[in-house]
Amino acid sequence: MGRSQPRISAPAISDAAPAAASDAQAWLSALPIAAALIRPLPRGQLQLHASNRRFEQLGLSHAGLTPPVELARAIAAVADGCTPAGDTACTVGTGVASREYRATLAPMGDGLFLLTLVDRTQEVHTERNLRRELLSDSLTGLPNRAGLEDALEARSHGATASGDFALMLLDLARFSRINEHIGPMAGDELLITVARRLQSSLRSDDILARTGGDEFAIASRIGAGKIDVREIARRVRGAFDHPFRIGDLKVSIDCAVGCAIQPVSEVDVADLLRHAQIALKRAKQTDRIEIYEPETASLANNRFSLETALRNAIEADGLQLAFQPLIEFATGRVAGFEALARWQRDDGQMVSPAEFIPVAEDSGLIVPLGQWAIHAAARTLADWDRANGGSAVSAYIAVNVSAIQLSRDDVAGIVRHALTENRVNADRLMIELTESAIIGDPDIALSVLRELKSLGARIAMDDFGTGYSNLAYLQELPLDVLKIDRSFVDRMTEDKDKAAIVRTIQSLAEALEMQTTAEGVETAEQAAKLKAIGCNYGQGYYFARPMAAADALSYWAASRSA
Repeated sequence: MGRSQPRISAPAISDAAPAAASDAQAWLSALPIAAALIRPLPRGQLQLHASNRRFEQLGLSHAGLTPPVELARAIAAVADGCTPAGDTACTVGTGVASREYRATLAPMGDGLFLLTLVDRTQEVHTERNLRRELLSDSLTGLPNRAGLEDALEARSHGATASGDFALMLLDLARFSRINEHIGPMAGDELLITVARRLQSSLRSDDILARTGGDEFAIASRIGAGKIDVREIARRVRGAFDHPFRIGDLKVSIDCAVGCAIQPVSEVDVADLLRHAQIALKRAKQTDRIEIYEPETASLANNRFSLETALRNAIEADGLQLAFQPLIEFATGRVAGFEALARWQRDDGQMVSPAEFIPVAEDSGLIVPLGQWAIHAAARTLADWDRANGGSAVSAYIAVNVSAIQLSRDDVAGIVRHALTENRVNADRLMIELTESAIIGDPDIALSVLRELKSLGARIAMDDFGTGYSNLAYLQELPLDVLKIDRSFVDRMTEDKDKAAIVRTIQSLAEALEMQTTAEGVETAEQAAKLKAIGCNYGQGYYFARPMAAADALSYWAASRSA
């Protein structure tokens, strides 16, 4: 037999005290809320002494009726002396007709309590709607990041079952560029379509959330560790095998997938999210499904520490420039120098550019780093002129500008300010841009290059031949120099194909009225062959390694007197 429900007893007012009952009734009737004078009894029952009309309309004053379970528990607790009187939330009625109340029990003396019920239905519904809005993504209807965290907390709270939680983060590849081309409304439709397709690929108890602009999350209970994760990831990536139809368009898109796993009984939502983010970042680099490992976290922490130290070094002007000469093949003289960033930490440790440049690019520090390099190069030119007795040194300095800085920064404005501040002619500063940076967003590149040319600065395309330049578009770019990538110079004396590529680039440059600089010249044979082909300048260890500013000035002077 199940436990019987607590019930409200019929009114029981003593015949000996009709006046007191009458007074109580009148007093209660004056209250603007549902109210009753009761005596709590064990097991949630009560003795009703008096009530007002609003209380009676709730249907709680008739014999044989069951009160709301929350209220019955509160009455029983008061009757048993377990808890003092206070407030209790309760629901009266069922279904769409149900109402939400705040019930209050206040002692009145002689074992009697005043029971009041305040209607909070509208307030409760508003709170629920607000919470739903706070925890949901308005575009897709999925849980947002806060909603995901809330769901994970709810599922992990008090969990004792075996198995693991897996949190998978998905980042849509090229979405920002696709959004630019198809427009924001179509981009929103694409996100909705992606959400629907992802939902159809998941199990019923999986949680799908949209945690960012183009980022989704999937939380799953798994029993077989990484095997289950990779199976889920396979299904998820399979959702992107076919193009998405947006109106008349067919849009192909892929995603990077990073995942973190924790035992169900040990889930820490903050750590789970952080670990999944680390895995996702790695997945963007490797184009593989990445599962978080502690070793990865250690590397991420090291990169973060390096990022912090690099930011401090840039702000404190703690980096230096090294200068590698660019030699004119026809005369053997120094035509200019390429400025290369060097970083020696406070403890004397040298940090390789191969280590800190990727960190700068990932963190966005490449922009202030590039700004610093442009200003430092202009200051060096001014210092050289002063050291040369006030006469301008007949050499330029080439500074590399990254694709990130090209798209985010006012490169022409930075160059203008650096030249003006140091009173250096613009033609003594060369800006080097990689082929991939230029062709990545050719419209922005063309606009920036034209601004630089209007200042009088020179422009070089670095690593030419490693990308896929549109030759017709290349003709429109205001370039002065094509730098032949070292991969073609290497072993060009033994490899006929490499030599043929170098000759082709040289012929292209001549046709476009540009000059050429060969990178990575290591031997006299390479230098001789490049000179014979017609290459204008050479750069590499055969001539000199990167050197300090004072040594670079001396090297230039020696080349002029040779």
